[in-house]
Amino acid sequence: MASSSFGFAIPLRYLTHLPFTKPSHFSTLRATAAGMPDCSSKLHPSLEVVFGGADTFIPAFKAPHLPYLPYPLIASNRHFETIFAAFFRSLPNVRFRRECLRTSDDGSVALDWVSGDDRSLPSDSPVLILLPGLTGGSQDTYVRHMLLRARSEGWRVVVFNSRGCGRSPVTTAQFYSASFLGDISEVVEHVGSRYPRANLYAVGWSLGANILVRYVGQESFSCPLTGAVSLCNPFNLVIADEDFRKGFNIIYDKALANSLCKIFSRHALLFEDIGGEFNIPLVANAKSVREFDEGLTRVSFGFKSVDDYYSNSSSSDSIKNVTIPLLCIQAENDPIAPSRGIPREDIQNNPNCMLIVTPKGGHLGWVAGAGAPRGAPWTDPIVMDFLQHLDQATPVSSASVNNFKTESLQQIEV
Repeated sequence: MASSSFGFAIPLRYLTHLPFTKPSHFSTLRATAAGMPDCSSKLHPSLEVVFGGADTFIPAFKAPHLPYLPYPLIASNRHFETIFAAFFRSLPNVRFRRECLRTSDDGSVALDWVSGDDRSLPSDSPVLILLPGLTGGSQDTYVRHMLLRARSEGWRVVVFNSRGCGRSPVTTAQFYSASFLGDISEVVEHVGSRYPRANLYAVGWSLGANILVRYVGQESFSCPLTGAVSLCNPFNLVIADEDFRKGFNIIYDKALANSLCKIFSRHALLFEDIGGEFNIPLVANAKSVREFDEGLTRVSFGFKSVDDYYSNSSSSDSIKNVTIPLLCIQAENDPIAPSRGIPREDIQNNPNCMLIVTPKGGHLGWVAGAGAPRGAPWTDPIVMDFLQHLDQATPVSSASVNNFKTESLQQIEV
């Protein structure tokens, strides 16, 4: 049975409780949109659409012109839809070639490339980097469905498994966090150096989306990505934390804490006698994400408190600095990424951003569309419409990418 559709697996025992303007990227796009009639009227009223780029992006889409039709019964409850997608969405069979990348601080991340693509795809094929949710990886159903759709369009895809996730090795006494952008910066530069003739894109889910949007905002005009997509982004981590500790959401909190503890337990010896403000017993037995972050995360990354960590790690503050095309897709009823945390005003004011909010979908559920109920999420064709539109409008850069000194620890078939 497939699981981990929102970045972590829910233990079965919990189920009983269910009741921007960058000319190089945009000149062609704006020329394409110029003189076109207003397309917003074609968007179905079932979708909330917020954009600063007006008709720049809307001509890309085919599927959003259709109504969002939730799958009967499954979508009647946001928690049921979230859990159904996590446990019963099909898991496509994909053979990966793993590359373990040594980072500048001696850490390691795992890049899972589709086996055989190096031989079958041209060197200038667009490259898509996938960032799963917290504790998620290339084993997750939503990741593999997106991967297969991109590959069917001739794209090269690589899954970025954060430290400890997707059986990625942990080689230093540091995991990853919503605040840390070092690893994604090095991964993007490494991938770009391998395929200097290709356009680079990225898609992130949940915490991976938060990290991606923060990275795009931080890099601003220097961002090497041609475009990005954010899905189910919690955006405001303070608000997300508040909601995480209420009602049924406590079940998700406990399940995610359990997944974090399992990752930690496999690498606990790295933290033996670490001292300082670390509270290793609290981390090892954390009953909530907040406890895990209090004992380990906020200390590792130099924050005074968990609230300080959440406040300074939210991607909602990064939207105004985004200078590449960015599509954000959220579900109005998402229990983990609250709608009230979406930075609608900043998205509206940035000509590089567009937001689509579906009336239902839960967290990484989106059990709707042609693939429902067990196939690909409704979002997948929307994402590829957007990315294909960008790639067709953006000439492949021939500029060389600076060589980035990394050490490939190993390349293995998994």
